[in-house]
Formats: sequence, structure tokens, C-alpha cells
Amino acid sequence: MKVALHGLALKTELFSDVQSLFNELTKHQFEIFATEQFDRQLRMHGNKVLNYWVLESREDMAAMDFMISIGGDGTLLDAVTQVGDLEVPILGLNTGRLGFLATVATEKISDAIADLATGNFQLETRTLISLESHRKLFNGLNFGLNEFTIHKRDTSSMITVHTYIDGKYLNSYWADGLIVSTPTGSTGYSLSCGGPLISPEAKNLVITPVSPHNLNVRPIIVSDESEISFEIEGRAEKFLISLDSRSTSISSEVKLSVKKEKFSAKLVKLPHYHFFDTLRQKLNWGFDMRN
Repeated sequence: MKVALHGLALKTELFSDVQSLFNELTKHQFEIFATEQFDRQLRMHGNKVLNYWVLESREDMAAMDFMISIGGDGTLLDAVTQVGDLEVPILGLNTGRLGFLATVATEKISDAIADLATGNFQLETRTLISLESHRKLFNGLNFGLNEFTIHKRDTSSMITVHTYIDGKYLNSYWADGLIVSTPTGSTGYSLSCGGPLISPEAKNLVITPVSPHNLNVRPIIVSDESEISFEIEGRAEKFLISLDSRSTSISSEVKLSVKKEKFSAKLVKLPHYHFFDTLRQKLNWGFDMRN
């Protein structure tokens, strides 16, 4: 089997974990490839012992059986853009901090690779959100796993986002911004702005205002079959929009709408993992400082 490795920032102290990963992959007879970004990281650390091929084309990526994201959730989000509509299954090796998506700890590398090699895993299908506009944005990578966000720039005054569901007027949000999140993204920015947690298999999107002027405005959950469109007003000429961690500046004349992407992200789910377990662990549910 062929596996692609992807990472954005490899710290020196993690190089031994990468060596362990290579050892386990080699032991189970995987053919090892690296994205151009991860290849640069390895060469920056003076690698002379790890053997692999570099992915140089879309055809190379299409031939992969798996991709392993080495880093935190941000790295895995970037891995999703690397894979795109090829839907190569992604496993997240967590060398970051929180890790709602990158769930495999470095001390579990051996077990994780053995599970991959023997097929002892399941695939989770995660909804992606797609941005549509009359102007080309994000170099054509107009999809994200977590959320789409409209936000004011810098310290400018709040903006007004007129929002429509399938062409029908929903609300005008006077706020610092507006988030449209997938179920996967419900544990991210949307959660920090008061949005609800949504199980990954739910067929919904959640609209969450960022610091709304009217405190009676609350997040709303809508069907992921909906198309959500926007008109933006504000004193500033430019606004920020983002897909996951990628952002760009636009003017109010740009027409924007979002809906569920036609393809999805496939995440490798290893044995003994469940979303609810991750919630309890990462959010310290049931934890009491007195005990």
C-alpha cells in the first residue's frame, strides 16, 4: 500500500517520532511518499536517513491509499485541501495540542500503523462546506472542513450581514462577523462564539454570529441541503472571508453563497475511538477541580 505524509511545521524534538513512524510504515511494507511541504520540512532538519518519494502531481496523489497528517488540527485541515475531491482517507497524528481531528497520540504510532496495515479501522465521512462566488477565490480551493466565516477587518466598526436561506430572507446580523459551520467545525470557532456541538454524522450546518450587537440573536441550525447566501454592508470598503485557516479580503460587491460540497473528507477512525470520548477528554466534561 502507498501512504502520503503531510506536515507543515516539524519541530526538532518531534523528529524522533517521525523516525518511529517511518520505521513502522517500513515494517508493514508501505510505500512512503511525502508532500512537497513535508519534504521541505524534512530537508530543513537535515534528513539523510529517511527514504521516501515526493508527490509531484495530482496523479501521484490519486494513487495513494492513505494520507497521514503530522501535526495538529490545522495541519489536518490543510491535508483536506491537498486531497480534495480524490477523497484519500486521512489519519491525523497529533503532535499539536487540542486535537479534535488529529486524534492519534505519538505514543500510539505502532498500534495505529498496524491497524492501517490490517484494515482494522473505519472511515468517517465528513461534510465539507463549499463557497460559490462570481469571482475566483482561494485559488480555486473553495471548500473547507470546518467553517466559512465573514468578518470585519482589523478594528473597524461592526458589519451587517444580510443572510438568506434558499433565497428566503433569514436575518440581518449586526455583528463582528458570521460563521457557517459544518458538524466537524462545531467544535472550533463556532463553539467559542456560543454555537452548539453537533455530532459529525448530523446532516446540518450551523449559523453562528460573532459578537452580535443584538443579544437576542442566537445560533441557528439548518439543513445541509440548504444554500446560504449573503449581502454585506459596513463602513469599511473591505471585509475578510475565510475557509478554515485560509483568509482573503473582499469588497461588498462580491456575491457569496455557501452550501454542502459535492465530495467529502474521509477520516480514518481507529478502534476504541469515539467522538463522545474525544469531547469528554478535550472539554474536560465531568472534571471537578475539587476531586
